[in-house]
Amino acid sequence: MSRHVRKAYVDLPDGQIHYASAEGMGTPLVFLHQTASSWQMWAKTMDALADLRAPMFAFDTPGFGGSFDPPEAPGMPDYARWIGAALRALQVGPVHLIGHHTGAAIACQLAADDEGLVRTLTMFGPITCTPEEREELSRHAGPPFTPEATGSYLRDNWDYLVAGGAAADPLLIHRELTGMLRAHVARSHAYAAVWAQDFNALFRELRQPLQIICAPDDDLWPFFDRARSIRPDATAIILPSGANFEPDLEPQATADAIRAFVLRHS
Repeated sequence: MSRHVRKAYVDLPDGQIHYASAEGMGTPLVFLHQTASSWQMWAKTMDALADLRAPMFAFDTPGFGGSFDPPEAPGMPDYARWIGAALRALQVGPVHLIGHHTGAAIACQLAADDEGLVRTLTMFGPITCTPEEREELSRHAGPPFTPEATGSYLRDNWDYLVAGGAAADPLLIHRELTGMLRAHVARSHAYAAVWAQDFNALFRELRQPLQIICAPDDDLWPFFDRARSIRPDATAIILPSGANFEPDLEPQATADAIRAFVLRHS
């Protein structure tokens, strides 16, 4: 990155949350990653947003990256509570909150539960599924795995990432595979929290300015029109491509959408 990024931890009663930050002035931008990534999925986008000169914070969700491992399977309100507590411990807020996939579900929960902390909300791949669609997705997304002696699980997870769109960049597959291996327990917990959340009910009631973003080759693209119909007031952006990794594969287009939206609401 061309912009200096500082990595650190914030102490919470339940454990430490790891984050990366860049200094600046004005309303902070806060980034939440997808499962099973880490703050690093936002590094290119943060770099592309350096011209904003705004403070930026990208967190590792508990169970992922450098953050603590929850002792039990969390619900979506737990993930939101931890991120909110981290922001308050850092004396950060209100913020422009930006989440991708699972990060979007956490961001939606935090915006609903702690309205004053979130000035605007940007979600990549809002998960506007019906209960039946959630049930079907739960059978395929993020299957649990256990490390075993043959190492076949390594290839299984590599192939899972290739199928998700990371094949364009072997280094991206490598980084995301590392995240999956670190979060081999937390991954299934996070997905379970996503499927248990009534995203549509929360999404309908949000009061903050909303932006929703997706690419046609993203796995959650089939639900994007529904998100637009539920919230026609939301700014809707269609990126040219990026699969499930828009901030990595389309960082400039991702940054341009975020920049325009936060400047409109700053």
